Order: sequence, then structure tokens, then C-alpha cells
Amino acid sequence: MYVDPNGSNFATKLLAYLQKADYRVASSKIDREEIFRLRYESYLREGAISQNETGMFNDAYDNFDNCWMFGVYLEDKLASSIRCHVISPENRKGPALDVFPDIVGPMIESGQTVVDPTRFVADSVAAETYPEIPFLTLRVACMIYDYYEADYCLATVRKEHAAFYRRVFNAEILCEPRPYPALNAPICLLKTNVSSFREKLLRRYPIFESSLTERRMLFEQPMNLEIAEKVM
Repeated sequence: MYVDPNGSNFATKLLAYLQKADYRVASSKIDREEIFRLRYESYLREGAISQNETGMFNDAYDNFDNCWMFGVYLEDKLASSIRCHVISPENRKGPALDVFPDIVGPMIESGQTVVDPTRFVADSVAAETYPEIPFLTLRVACMIYDYYEADYCLATVRKEHAAFYRRVFNAEILCEPRPYPALNAPICLLKTNVSSFREKLLRRYPIFESSLTERRMLFEQPMNLEIAEKVM
């Protein structure tokens, strides 16, 4: 059993969540709209967006063919969500590339693949009940990183949240905050080379490990609504 330097068994507590958590790719209209409503409530509560008549928050990036949108369910209720774009030389689309072209562009030009997680939101009640939900949700980005054998995982977050990514993922801040599409607050960019940090990361937080079988079950299916409808 893992015991952290402070004497707690936090890592074991995190692993216990995997017995009750359900990771779902949001490919249906119903699942996506539920996530859009959660986003709206979360961002509105933070003052990151203004009110609108739909009660939902989405954008064109949600429909890109390199976009994965996930819902994390606890006790069969949507607890959190995250969206990830896989930006590569073969698919040069994603919010981080558009907002930070001078930084992300050279990575792609040099042949690298990056995972760009965004729209990380959590239900307010779930966040109070399960304070470890950031670890449970960011596990999605780690699984996508492994599945695509990416070179880097990015983080586009408010500056006050950067400390968490630096502490947990050894992330490097690449620039000062910049304006970000549809959000009122500026966002900074961080980068993690997961491969060089993997052993230490999994030793401290084994929740971020996943099996090849689990990744195939999640990712070898349609990524977005348009593709899903064509299949149907």
C-alpha cells in the first residue's frame, strides 16, 4: 500500500474510486448536452462566462474529428467532464494551437503529437462529496496520452491553478496568461513530458495507470456526434 510522505494513504483512497467511477465517451446528443449544461453551470459559477438563454456552453472545437469528450460518472450521475484534442502533424486542429501558435506550432512542425485537455468542469455537489475528483478526471488525459503515444500533455489553465499541475504532473509553465476563446479570464499554457516523469507519477499516483484493454474499450469507438450518427 502506498503511503505518501505525510503519512496518509491518499493514493489508495484514489484507487478506490475506480471501483465506482464510470468513464464514458460522450457521443450521443443526450450525453453531450448534459455535459454542455454542466459546463455552463460550472463556468457561470466561477464568473468565467456570461449568462445565455440555452443554459449550455459549447463551441466549434467540440465537433472536431480529433476531439474526445468524456463524462465521469459516480453513482451513475455525471460528476465531471473533460475534453481532449489530439494535435499532431496529421491533424493540426485544437484550441491550444490556435491560442498559442508560437509555442505549440513548432512542436507540431517538428513532428510531435500533443494532448490538449480543456473544459475540465465538475458538478458542485460532487466536488464537495469527492474532493479528489480532479485526479479522477485528469486520468482521462493520461489514458489518451498513452493510447496515442503522445510526446507531451498540455494544460491550459488559469494561473492560480498552475501550481496543482506543477506539483502533480511536474508541468512547466511556457508563457504568461493570454485571452482564451469564450472565457472571461486569461489562460496560461503548461507542458508535461509524461514519459520522462511516468515512473515517479505512477509511484505517487497509481490511479493514472490504465490497461491497454481499458484504453481500447474507450478509444476504439466514434469520437464525436457526427461520426456516431454516420455509423448509426
